Amino acid sequence: MTPATRLFNGSHFQVKEFILMGLPGIHSWQHWLSLPLALLYLSSISANLLIFITIWKDPKLHQPMYRFLSILSIVDMGLATTITPKILAIFWFDAKTISLPECFAQIYAIHCFVGIESGIFLCMAFDRYMAICHPLRYPTIVTDSFVFKATVFMALRNGLAVIPVPVLAAQRDYCSSNEIEHCLCSNLGVTSLSCDDRRPNSICQMILASLIMGADLSLISLSYAFILHSVLKLNSAEAASKALGTCSSHLILILFFYTVIVVICVTHLAGRKYPLIPVLFNVLHNIIPPALNPIVYAFRTQDLRLGFQKVFLPGIKGK
Repeated sequence: MTPATRLFNGSHFQVKEFILMGLPGIHSWQHWLSLPLALLYLSSISANLLIFITIWKDPKLHQPMYRFLSILSIVDMGLATTITPKILAIFWFDAKTISLPECFAQIYAIHCFVGIESGIFLCMAFDRYMAICHPLRYPTIVTDSFVFKATVFMALRNGLAVIPVPVLAAQRDYCSSNEIEHCLCSNLGVTSLSCDDRRPNSICQMILASLIMGADLSLISLSYAFILHSVLKLNSAEAASKALGTCSSHLILILFFYTVIVVICVTHLAGRKYPLIPVLFNVLHNIIPPALNPIVYAFRTQDLRLGFQKVFLPGIKGK
């Protein structure tokens, strides 16, 4: 227990602050990971900012699919900024302390941004479903108004639904160690330090994951099942290839996003024996997707590449 551990009468907290110890088992050389981490963060911010500006300035990209992509860019920048500066501060300056309010705020922000990203993926899946399965109804249903309402709904859904996670964490009784074997304030990592029953936190997180992430993934899978069914009915192989091509970038990102979440859940079960594995996957899941998303879309979407050239390289004409 550190000197920062104190007793506050009439409060649930007996610790003044938490200590983020970093990556378990490799504390002595984890600072070497700061360079690739910083590069990933700079790549995430710059690439997503370029995507957002390109879509905002190019009138040809003012379509629902690209508007959802621009919103995804904002969410990715928010998610990366929520955790990366603190991790770099730990690696570079040994700034391991974090106050309780800051820690619970980080728990809230991480859950909120991850949930919104899942919701935006669902909106993008619905956009592709309408475009491929109901092309004649698409312009009247998937409008700018629909994009705005769907975005507000996803922000409110996740902003309100995840409130119980940090609230329950804040109500735990932290009376012993305040050292968290993690680079960030994860809900399970923080509540593992509590002296009382933390099962309500685990149950709450499991229920929210099932209702939000599970529901989103189920609806996304259903959308692509209908898309695949419609594509297989096309007589032209070229038309089928083109239809699936418009979904390829989205599918790559969805598979990566949800696969890593499943891996985190599985590796968490082995966390006591190999504590580094779930912590490392947790960190990477919040850093790699924000950097990966714009790169995948930029390489696989010709309209976006042409828009980038028009906005930032006006002297170069796309072929």
